Amino acid sequence: MPNLQPAVMQMIGLLILSNVFMTFAWYAHLKDVASKPWYIAALASWGIALFEYLLQVPANRIGYTQLDLGQMKILQEVITLSIFIPFSVLYMNQPLKPNDLRAGLCMLGAVYFVFAD
Repeated sequence: MPNLQPAVMQMIGLLILSNVFMTFAWYAHLKDVASKPWYIAALASWGIALFEYLLQVPANRIGYTQLDLGQMKILQEVITLSIFIPFSVLYMNQPLKPNDLRAGLCMLGAVYFVFAD
């Protein structure tokens, strides 16, 4: 992995924050408003997702000044899993399975290969 420039670090920070919002937008309704009609969940999710986009769009614009599209996408996926796994275990009370860890290792391999010279 190359020396991370300030722009890349800024992109990563914004993507971490945006993924927190997006994870809640996509999945929290399964717990929080499960008894409500689907359109209530969709409206709530859409409202949360607005904040995700307000962070994600600038993150991608900043990151694209230093990284190529493939590198940005792999980093985003690793960040997504890094947010999703604690959310799943701590908030949704789902067990962490060995295959989840194996999949995470594969993602780390993808990071290695996308940044290899």
